[in-house]
Amino acid sequence: MTIIQITDLHIDEEFEFPFDIDVRKNFLTILDTLKNIKMDHLVLTGDLCYRDGDVAIYQWVKEQLDATGFSYDIIAGNHDDSVMMAETFGLGHLLQQKELYYTKMLGSRFGIFLDSSRGTHSEEQLRWLRRQLKNADGEVIVFMHHPPIKVGIPYMDDNHALQDMEQVMEIFNQYEGKIFIFTGHYHVERMIAQGNILLQITPSCFFQIDGNVDEFKVDHHRIAYRIIETNRKGVNTALHYLEGFKKV
Repeated sequence: MTIIQITDLHIDEEFEFPFDIDVRKNFLTILDTLKNIKMDHLVLTGDLCYRDGDVAIYQWVKEQLDATGFSYDIIAGNHDDSVMMAETFGLGHLLQQKELYYTKMLGSRFGIFLDSSRGTHSEEQLRWLRRQLKNADGEVIVFMHHPPIKVGIPYMDDNHALQDMEQVMEIFNQYEGKIFIFTGHYHVERMIAQGNILLQITPSCFFQIDGNVDEFKVDHHRIAYRIIETNRKGVNTALHYLEGFKKV
């Protein structure tokens, strides 16, 4: 199975260009690029909106996605509204206590989609996650917005890290099999192996952050998508970068 992950679109209102970046063109360019790739599924891992959840933005994103004919899933990021997103995308039936989380098979792998939009997870969601992993078998693929591990990016680790990462990692580490976690949020490219966890952070469709300084600083404006290949031998992944678009 071939899965494409994109993340952190940060779509603003029409004719708005945050950081002088044409975020809508960035998103449309990636979708157009993906039309030439043989893939089975697309996953968007949060921050579809620039600042706050916006029905008009969700509707526009959905229209673009539906026009491609791609099979896709979405989860919420910290700049999203889970309820608004779920209702706009027809996923209201998956809401649990205003959080959007669910499972589905991704080929032969068990897939878990989490909601960390509040920067943490409810106790109910954590209990649910524990149950899902208790009943799982073999390699598991997890999509979540926030990385559940500090990754050595000073600005993000110090100011915007997942608040309940210890609880989440405790649950993950109790699983006897391998867990592949794909996230966004940090606007960088990183891979971290820790015990049974292989964490892959995918760069944004907006801009990337300089990971070598303590304060916020944009590193570059290239955008990216991730290819995830699953087969009988394992899970392989690769990043592909495209040039981003500035305001004309």
